[in-house]
Amino acid sequence: MGFPFGILIAGSILMSAAVVLCSFPAALSLERAFPNSLRVELSQLRARDRARHGRMLQSTNGIVDLPVRGTFDPFRVGLYYTKLQLGSPPKDYYVQIDTGSDVLWVSCGSCNGCPETSGLQIELNLFDPQSSSTSQFISCSDRRCSLGIQSSDSDCSTQSNQCSYTFQYGDGSGTSGYYVSDLLHLETILEGSVTQNASASIVFGCSTLQTGDLTKSDRAVDGIFGFGQQGMSVISQLASQGVAPNVFSHCLRGDDGGGGILVIGEIVEPNIVYSPLVPSQPHYNLNLQSISVNGQILQIDPSVFATSSNRGTIVDSGTTLAYLASEAYDPFISAITASVSQSVHPVVSNGNQCYLITSSVSDIFPQVSLNFAGGASMILRPQDYLIQQGSISGAARWCIGLQKLQGSGITILGDLVLKDKIIVYDLGGQRIGWANYDCSMSVNVSATSRTGKSEYVNAGQISDSSSLHLNPYDLIPASIVAFLVLIISLQGNFLFL
Repeated sequence: MGFPFGILIAGSILMSAAVVLCSFPAALSLERAFPNSLRVELSQLRARDRARHGRMLQSTNGIVDLPVRGTFDPFRVGLYYTKLQLGSPPKDYYVQIDTGSDVLWVSCGSCNGCPETSGLQIELNLFDPQSSSTSQFISCSDRRCSLGIQSSDSDCSTQSNQCSYTFQYGDGSGTSGYYVSDLLHLETILEGSVTQNASASIVFGCSTLQTGDLTKSDRAVDGIFGFGQQGMSVISQLASQGVAPNVFSHCLRGDDGGGGILVIGEIVEPNIVYSPLVPSQPHYNLNLQSISVNGQILQIDPSVFATSSNRGTIVDSGTTLAYLASEAYDPFISAITASVSQSVHPVVSNGNQCYLITSSVSDIFPQVSLNFAGGASMILRPQDYLIQQGSISGAARWCIGLQKLQGSGITILGDLVLKDKIIVYDLGGQRIGWANYDCSMSVNVSATSRTGKSEYVNAGQISDSSSLHLNPYDLIPASIVAFLVLIISLQGNFLFL
């Protein structure tokens, strides 16, 4: 996960993961944990995102659904993480979900620097290949090691014939270890709400050394789940085995209630628009062509957004705020300020452009449109580019959440703009889609059935029966399951809950 010039799009050092199945989408539970008493300044959020960006590396027939926990609030320091099961017998591991890197790795036995406890109040586990009857070491001659070498995700020691890795992050942290293959255990929901256990063999990293922030226990997890698109990513591995589709989606709630959905599969919604991914890029790069404020296209040279080794627009759910290329930032701020100058009092707070207002931001601030290749526009409400930061003399202080990447041509679309939207990462189709959506509502997830028909499952509510929840839920009574089976038989390819 990263650019040659050293910027790396990742999540914070706090983590998340998944479940899978044959031909049908697998859904992941997503949790955000916050120290509720901790409030931070925009400068601290920028510093955290800089560290995240520095960590971007150079370089069957069932559906699983788990709920998303936590709320979106950039002033409460949190993270997305989930629980997965590895090995035989299976053990639980909590891992960060990171769309800016490719490799899944977990802390292993005899690890130097791996945290032993977590401030997230989760139990940390060390993976021990010797204790798993299905674990195998990956040798240098293994074709999967060669695949990782091509994407700079693996290396080889001629002395030990062991496929290894060393990931050094821009914030000074790092990890190294070796690759193993073992079973990823899944709980699948088949047609008719029948559940079934399944598993898939995947290659992942066994970390024996961690440095920098990875050693800290306040927000420690067991590892990182890379959701990138290179060959060593779990998404790519499952797709190549025919276990899961080569697509994943999320919908993160932006209200105080929090929550959301993350699935390996395609969320289906009529209003989704798609833009093609920029080819031959290691990250999720889109071709941003222009920015509009109140329907007026800003006077920004289109070359500012062109993708190159040190330019481009990246979609990254691991970044808290959002960032504009330096040449686009000032025109954007000027356009926003000019459109509200009669209704607000502009102020600069700790280097950030802020506004003092006494009414609703939705009534005052303009709509912003990010216009991408293929005619797809991402519509931003004021809440998608502004952040409230306290009040002064009874007036609410709202600050621009889109930050400037000083001296950089990179634009990063983080959680600030991605929340309250369905985002679909269609790796097979090499495109990303989105639509504004109330993420507290359930969604339909598409899959291909044995008959080749497109099937839709209400993924937002089926999850209540899953045993992989990070929080306990009552199982659906057998009588209700029987009733749902009857409904399915009557309704065909749709499951209504």
